[in-house]
Amino acid sequence: MSQVVLSLGSNLGDRMSHLRAAVLHLGADVRAVSSVYETVPWGPVDQHDFLNVVALAQREGRTPRQWWALAQRVEQEAGRTRAVRWGPRTLDVDIVAVVDDAGESVVLEDEDLTLPHPRADQRGFVLIPWAEVDPSARLAGVAVADLIAALPEAERAGVRRTALSVSS
Repeated sequence: MSQVVLSLGSNLGDRMSHLRAAVLHLGADVRAVSSVYETVPWGPVDQHDFLNVVALAQREGRTPRQWWALAQRVEQEAGRTRAVRWGPRTLDVDIVAVVDDAGESVVLEDEDLTLPHPRADQRGFVLIPWAEVDPSARLAGVAVADLIAALPEAERAGVRRTALSVSS
């Protein structure tokens, strides 16, 4: 069974609607969705805070490229544009990690897709929600809980759990 860890975020428009629509689009493949977290933006662009979730999904035989194509379609449906790197967006869907049908963590680096995600270990908005839905999660062989503990305090403090839910 191919399994994927997806990080979803929105800071333009109706942020919750974008997240809910994305999770609905993933449909029956979704196995778990974290709580909604409000997070400070990453990068040099001044912008509004994000709402973020992590979703775990699985489907027999789905390749990393097929997961990537699905993520791209979900972003397009939300009206995602890529005008500014690390800029505001209606929806961002990142593939954090993929485990293939044989149970092996996929390592991949090409023009469109790098697995595991090259900066996931530095991003509290990915790690904290992921640990919530999978406390035993590992990224590149390292426990996600250990990666969270190694984050700067400011990075951890910038990830605030909300009372919102994508299922309501």
